[in-house]
Amino acid sequence: MPRYTAAIDQGTTSTRFIIFDQHGASIACAQKEHRQIYPRAGWVEHDPEEIWRATQEVMQQAAAEGKIFPNDIAAIGITNQRETTILWDRKTGAPVCNAIVWQDTRVSDYIRELAGSAGQDSAGQDSAGIDRFRAATGLPLSTYFSSLKIRWALDNISGLRQRAEAGDVLFGTVDSFLLWRLSGGRYHITDVTNASRTQLMNLATLDWDDDLLRAFDIPRAMLPQVHSSSEVYFEIAEGPFAGVPMAAILGDQQAALFGQTCFNPGEAKNTYGTGCFLLMNTGTAATHSTHGLLTTVACKLGDKPATYALEGSIAITGALVQWIRDNLGLIANSAEIETLARSVDDNGGVYFVPAFSGLYAPYWKDNARGVVAGLTRYVNKGHLARAVLEATAFQVREVSEAMAKDSSINLDFLRVDGGMVVNDLLMQFQADILNTPVVRPKVKETTALGAAYAAGLAVGFYKSTDELAANWAVDHRWDPDMNKETRERLYHFWKKAVTRSFDW
Repeated sequence: MPRYTAAIDQGTTSTRFIIFDQHGASIACAQKEHRQIYPRAGWVEHDPEEIWRATQEVMQQAAAEGKIFPNDIAAIGITNQRETTILWDRKTGAPVCNAIVWQDTRVSDYIRELAGSAGQDSAGQDSAGIDRFRAATGLPLSTYFSSLKIRWALDNISGLRQRAEAGDVLFGTVDSFLLWRLSGGRYHITDVTNASRTQLMNLATLDWDDDLLRAFDIPRAMLPQVHSSSEVYFEIAEGPFAGVPMAAILGDQQAALFGQTCFNPGEAKNTYGTGCFLLMNTGTAATHSTHGLLTTVACKLGDKPATYALEGSIAITGALVQWIRDNLGLIANSAEIETLARSVDDNGGVYFVPAFSGLYAPYWKDNARGVVAGLTRYVNKGHLARAVLEATAFQVREVSEAMAKDSSINLDFLRVDGGMVVNDLLMQFQADILNTPVVRPKVKETTALGAAYAAGLAVGFYKSTDELAANWAVDHRWDPDMNKETRERLYHFWKKAVTRSFDW
């Protein structure tokens, strides 16, 4: 009998393959980074072929490390960076251009065009502005989502629109591209969580919306079939896991919500990665935000009704630490940021607003740009390091406050995961600035775990979500330890700094 489930975790900076036992413990793991390509200011690209090679390599490595054979694995899931757009040739499978990454801002001119034009949304209501499509999609117009990235490629790559209209060029988020390759080019599919991030899927019908396709001028022929997040799609065509069922697809933040076992309305998690993403389960009814959050699909298990979530998306958090490392050379590796930040007692009055890709939730200002405010001759690199970490916590407070207003729920505690949660200084400051306990689970790889859990449910390896919830356990808890006056003074100056980034 199979003893394990597994997941491909394809993220913004690396690809991982992790094998889990029935209790959610990691048995084997392999990881490989890929290049970040910056052709010009505001553009961010990945090489899809490099990602595909990395996926093959980590599957091979994990199988060898754990001495795992195909019949040991009940099912495999995939979780992926969302919104990143890949276009490839149906006949050859070759990408027609580099992947346009979710952080990329090249489509900002389209936003002004669409936001300023009168029209009707999918509900037949006259609308304009960045919320023109929010009723149907739960999303504002932004450089973030896939719709305008597809439109840009169709408009700027010679002959591509004609090929797409003929069905010869396919679109997919990263999950679709990898699943196409893993199935030997037989299946062009995605799931409702990834489809809900394209701005082309209607939240009510859970399918592509003809009105949206017309508005964005995108041919339906290039889009994948939309499936649930947990079902058997196909068996892997080749490689070390040939014949193993592919049985789950989840966007990375929805997978983390699932891995944190936030199965009940009102339960929330925050993932600290390249960006930061706070999601709250809102149940089987979509809650539309009036405070700058996104409405998204949390998951859909087979034939069961979909579950929805509110999401606060922050573009730059862990990426700011990488920038300090790679562009300024203040640290040699990301872990050193905490040591440098601890060399000072406070931020020295410095605030760093990392609006490198504009500001996402709750502002949605694509023309904002990064600023450092409050510099004096007293400030040193330790203060800058501390401001870098605090920027993450301040942004999380902003989306947390918006979520409380939209949901009328104040969190008793915040479940956290992602690479930055090993930073004790950041996690303590997060608890302090939120005035809410922060809890890290024993299994930190919750994104991959969520995809593995969903795959296991699809094939009966797990009987119910109750079994999964029983696996969740606390590793560490940070309680607030800052007085109200200090907390509100720091937050006041953060909000002041944010206004300096607007309309750059």
